[in-house]
Amino acid sequence: MSQQVGQVDTLFLHERGENFLVVVQRDGKRVFRAVLELKETSAGPRPAKFRIKRGSSEEPRDPQQFVELARRAARIRISQQTSKHARTRLKEMLDGYQLEALTVRTCRYCASNGRYSPITEETAIKADRDHVCPDCARRELERELSFSGGITGAAKDRLEELLLATQDLDKVTNLLQGGLNPELTKFDEVSATVEDVDPVPTSSLDLHPTLQSRVEGRFDTLLPVQSLSVENGLFEGRDQLVVSATATGKTLVGELAGLDRVLKGRGKLLFLVPLVALANQKHEDFEERYGDIADVTIRVGASRISDSNASFDPSADIIVGTYEGIDHALRTGKNLGDIGTVVIDEVHTLKEEERGHRLDGMISRLKYYCERRARSKETYEGAQWVYLSATVGNPEWLARRLEATLIEFEERPVPIERHVTFADGQEKARIIDKLVKREFDSESSKGYRGQTIVFTNSRRRCHELARKIGYDAAPYHAGLDYGRRKRVERMFGDQDLAAVVTTAALAAGVDFPASQVVFDSLAMGIEWLSVQEFEQMLGRAGRPDYHDRGRVYLLVEPDGAYHGSMEMTEDEVAFKLLKGEMEDVATVYDEAAAAEETLANVIVAGKRAKGLNDRMLGDIDTTRSVGRLLEWEFIDGFEPTPLGNAVCRHFLTPSEAFTLLDCIRNGFGPYEVVAEMELRDQH
Repeated sequence: MSQQVGQVDTLFLHERGENFLVVVQRDGKRVFRAVLELKETSAGPRPAKFRIKRGSSEEPRDPQQFVELARRAARIRISQQTSKHARTRLKEMLDGYQLEALTVRTCRYCASNGRYSPITEETAIKADRDHVCPDCARRELERELSFSGGITGAAKDRLEELLLATQDLDKVTNLLQGGLNPELTKFDEVSATVEDVDPVPTSSLDLHPTLQSRVEGRFDTLLPVQSLSVENGLFEGRDQLVVSATATGKTLVGELAGLDRVLKGRGKLLFLVPLVALANQKHEDFEERYGDIADVTIRVGASRISDSNASFDPSADIIVGTYEGIDHALRTGKNLGDIGTVVIDEVHTLKEEERGHRLDGMISRLKYYCERRARSKETYEGAQWVYLSATVGNPEWLARRLEATLIEFEERPVPIERHVTFADGQEKARIIDKLVKREFDSESSKGYRGQTIVFTNSRRRCHELARKIGYDAAPYHAGLDYGRRKRVERMFGDQDLAAVVTTAALAAGVDFPASQVVFDSLAMGIEWLSVQEFEQMLGRAGRPDYHDRGRVYLLVEPDGAYHGSMEMTEDEVAFKLLKGEMEDVATVYDEAAAAEETLANVIVAGKRAKGLNDRMLGDIDTTRSVGRLLEWEFIDGFEPTPLGNAVCRHFLTPSEAFTLLDCIRNGFGPYEVVAEMELRDQH
């Protein structure tokens, strides 16, 4: 054996039962393991038996061979986990051969498995009541993860980062059971930032006298983003793209410009949003704030709105509408009168796969409408365009393409803590209840209790979660009637509710003064949130007039998804959103989208459709699209056929139109048509 082993780097001894495990290392690698048994002699403890371990068997050797190994060893180490009595016996035995040994802190798992793995204060990771090395801690974490049903790389990497940072395996595995230790769940903190902008006094504005007195009565000075907009020509009619975080006051930029032009007789205000629920809310706000000085109407879809007896009045001073509502008016040749200001809220919708091209087309068609009207009327000078967004990855490019002045203001009034914890769908409700209670039981330095917005991905889940929260909570979504929504808003504002549970789809319009945002889901329906949507939603946490800081919690289901079509899993999406960069806003056209917008442009502008196509953000091959429309018999020359008109006014894609035609030709009834369309959408 001595010839085989040669010089030994380390001889490691670790108590195992009544005997000792011996590990022999050379060049940092284990040569073999053995078992040493001591006996008491008149000279003190001495080797009694020495057995080399070969797999599951043990080969007896002369005990003197252990002494030879010990003498060849450059260093002898005894594990700290060896009991004090056993360490004393080992040292007495080694003293008898004039050999010295040091007691070292080692990984308990390694020592028990015959590996020598010293650990230090920097590398030791607490596991139960002992300490282990990072490799063993990772293996234990893997074992815990396997019990949790598996976890993908993104979450695993995050947990390993936490393991090394906290040096506590139990704390990290507690995260998998929905643990809410704020020090452990905290991913990062987005610090408060304030740009140095000289505020514009409201008394210096040259607004219509009625609006001027009203604005001076509300504010002494404008907020920074509003001041920047005014300084860059807002009231001189300059088109602007205003990019600024949620709750920084950018909406008022569009309102002031539009109302001033309305009252000065320079055309009506169109305020456009992506969702019916947002249009309803904005319509109510305008009625309440400006209804005594201007007529306000609403246009969504084909001029019908839910939960209201209001009807569309095209002669009104202020038209609040959805993109599709105004586009429907354009596609069907409605007269919208002289438009003085167009405000496009949530303009980053341009990048959405399904709706982006329709917003792109609507903007082009509405510009054409205003320009054509301006050419035909000497008293009308056209429209000013104000585009609003909290989140744009490529603002300079977008402003250039929209031919607008960029007003970009980066401010976060209060810091926001961002937290991540892991839980399955059943466990999430319990965690949300705990978070809501903890937040509501706290109070800011400004005297406000903490309140929570919970974002989830369906209306049904809104009601389910609201019922499971122990403190007063309410669902809030577009399916509720007007009275119920207003009651929830009032109760939240009066601090009578600890939480509202709302859908991600309504994120842009939820204007509650919340200190905490909780993501029950990172999906909107069956689509994962984009970075823009996520940033907008988390920006709802923390208001400077109410709170000292905002808190955001992502409740992540490892390996979870909400539909078979989702390629990523929730833990992968979570860290993509937290670490990701803002996506660029651009509109990409496939053949169907190009054909749909070209058809609408032909209906609105006839032979000038190519000019409308060319000014849009996305690239459209007009010749190819016109060819397809002729082939499908949607147009005849540059005139729409009755079929083309029907397809356009109902916002049908070509494939939807063909499915409907097949149903009609086969004599399907209305319910059969609906079933066939739903079946088609599932595929």
